[in-house]
Amino acid sequence: METLKRCLSLHGFTVVFVVLMMISRGSTCEAPSSPECFRRSSDESMYMCEWTMNTTESDVTFDFYFNEEKFGPKLKQTSAQFREEELIKYETVYIWVEAHVGNSSCTSVQSPVILNDIVKYEAPQEISMSWEKDNLHLNWRAAEDHPALAEVRFLQHGDPTGSWESRIDTTKTNGKTSMFQVHLLRNISYQVKIRQRSTQALSPLWSDWSTVVDVPTELNKNPEVMVKTTLLNGTRKVKLTWKPMPHATAITGISFSIKDTQSSRGCPCAEKSKYTENTEDTIYVSNSPVNISVMAKNAAGHSPPTVIQLPAVKPASDLEACEETILEKKTKKVTCLEWYELQDEEQTPENVITLLGRQSKKERHQIKKDLKDFVRYLYFEHTCVGRMPRTDKMCIFYKMEEAPRTKPQDLYAFDETQDRSIELSWKAIPYADQRGYLTHYSLCNEKSSPEEEFKECHNISATLLKYRLKNLTPDTKYIISLAGVTRRGEGPRATIEIITQPEKTFNVWWSLGLLLVFFLISTLCTVILKR
Repeated sequence: METLKRCLSLHGFTVVFVVLMMISRGSTCEAPSSPECFRRSSDESMYMCEWTMNTTESDVTFDFYFNEEKFGPKLKQTSAQFREEELIKYETVYIWVEAHVGNSSCTSVQSPVILNDIVKYEAPQEISMSWEKDNLHLNWRAAEDHPALAEVRFLQHGDPTGSWESRIDTTKTNGKTSMFQVHLLRNISYQVKIRQRSTQALSPLWSDWSTVVDVPTELNKNPEVMVKTTLLNGTRKVKLTWKPMPHATAITGISFSIKDTQSSRGCPCAEKSKYTENTEDTIYVSNSPVNISVMAKNAAGHSPPTVIQLPAVKPASDLEACEETILEKKTKKVTCLEWYELQDEEQTPENVITLLGRQSKKERHQIKKDLKDFVRYLYFEHTCVGRMPRTDKMCIFYKMEEAPRTKPQDLYAFDETQDRSIELSWKAIPYADQRGYLTHYSLCNEKSSPEEEFKECHNISATLLKYRLKNLTPDTKYIISLAGVTRRGEGPRATIEIITQPEKTFNVWWSLGLLLVFFLISTLCTVILKR
């Protein structure tokens, strides 16, 4: 082989060019590219060298040279690896490759390099993305624990006439993840590719480009969900259907997650979130209150959830007090007990306490301590049968009861009628003051008269807030009182005084006169008919 070295001086630097010459023994080969040698990171001890060669021959071999010294055996691939202890890292060395094709040989241009200064990262891997307004956030596994320089190229998805645009900036990193933000329109889908380069190495090389990644548009609307509920034996079958999401949000595929607050607590059946790519799904829930959420997901994030709130099958006002519960009994692992605290007049369940059959004795004891005295709870007993929840009992629960501590509010009388009756109305005792299961109201009316002692009491339904008091005596003073009653006794009484209207004598004489006229007319008609 004959090699001609030509040295030129330019701006004080000596640039060495090696003009490739070949000795041909019947055929020729095209020179390979000048090799690139690098580490994947600054603390890596293994160097990789890569080059390319345009040939269709299959029997090509290569020799690698450092400063005229051949390194390693003949190579059949266009890459080689060397340990750092074999190399001169901190001084300029010349590297090149000699290719052998059949009887021909050819060499690449010699390249002067300082190996310690060269770092070439791997192409970005594990790329994820998310939208925040009109900013696309791209994340990938960090090559090192310091920021890198990154170039992001993007193209509108499905645009055959479009051209790649580019953004170059320094990444942010938390040591494990590189983060890059590019301003794009969130209602347009894109194709994106990324490469990166060290900001710490003195002679960094750009990494290879990542694979092209499809970026769907933002899921900014929640799914439109329709619900159909069927009551079974202690179970509710809930069929959910929703409309497909827009095409641009689904270019990488789209799935839907279905969660419910019962199974997430493992009550009574422990199930993970369900995922489906269909536009419908069926779940089974017990008869207690439950929230069901449906959320769409794509590669760039997820939609706002659609939350379906299913109340208890029966309202609390229709339930009886619990006579007996299995709280003190040993339960099966598939059993679940729930207590929903009822704090307001709307009877909206809050602060649910859950006891699973598989919980330890110590945990059960703590849950019993957490239940509050004199607080109204909506209580459920569930079992898991064939991986389906079933409600076996629901009632109103009090850990401890006593008589109400306040009286009914705003008791007043109105609408007195001629039939000697009057309408009473009041507001319910607040739940916090009932202190137990309200079995009924005690309503008493007492004549306030020295000549006659009279007192009459009625038990009326605890669900009523109005009552018509009948058979009152005209022109009489009454003391009317009302109290709430629990299973532990009667609470304070709300009291009002009324005076019934006097009997109107004019109306009595008018009535008698009409009766007399009617009698005379009847007698006259009878006489006329007999004649």
